[in-house]
Amino acid sequence: MRMGTSTEAVPRIGVVLAGGRSSRMGRDKALLSWQGRPLLEHQLDTLHATGVDTVRVSGDRPAYGGIADPVAGVGPLGGLAGIAAACGDAELLIVPVDMPRLQPALLQRLLHAATAAGSTHFEGHVLPMRLRLDEHCRSALAALMDGSDERARSLRALQQRVGASSLPLNAAEEAQLIDCNTEQTWREACR
Repeated sequence: MRMGTSTEAVPRIGVVLAGGRSSRMGRDKALLSWQGRPLLEHQLDTLHATGVDTVRVSGDRPAYGGIADPVAGVGPLGGLAGIAAACGDAELLIVPVDMPRLQPALLQRLLHAATAAGSTHFEGHVLPMRLRLDEHCRSALAALMDGSDERARSLRALQQRVGASSLPLNAAEEAQLIDCNTEQTWREACR
C-alpha cells in the first residue's frame, strides 16, 4: 500500500545517492565497473526492479539527470535536500551508490513495510531507507541544513526528527548491505 493522504497515493521515487567525493575510495565509486557496467547504472536498475514509479540520481551527474546538491560538501543530507527541492510529496526509497549487492526483494521489504514512521531502515543500518517526503520532512531537512553544528547534518539525525522504524535482517540479507567505501571493501564485494 502506498502512503499518502486518505484519498490520494503519492509517487514512489527511487533515489541513488551518488554525489559524494569518494575520497576514501580514491576514485569515483559511481563509475566503478560492476558486472560490466557502471555501478550507478546497476543501482538504478535495482531500484526500477523494486517497483518504484520513477528513479532519480542525487548528485551532479548530468549524464544521468542528476540533481546537484544545493549546498556542496555536506554529505547525503545535502543530496536529499536537492531531491526534496526537485520533487513533490513522495515516498522515497533511498540507496547509496556503493552497495552493489542490494537485491530488489530486500528493497521491496522497505518499500512495502507497514509503518506510520516517517522513515524506515534495517536494524543497524542507516541506508538503505524509505523516507516520507512531506512538509514535516522538508522542515526537518531545512532545520538540519540551517543548523550551525555540521556534525548534526546526518541521515541518522533526519531519521530521529521524522521518526524511524527498523526492520530485522537475516544473515543473507545482512550480506547485501556491504558498503564499499574503500578499495578493500570493494574487493570483498566483488568476491
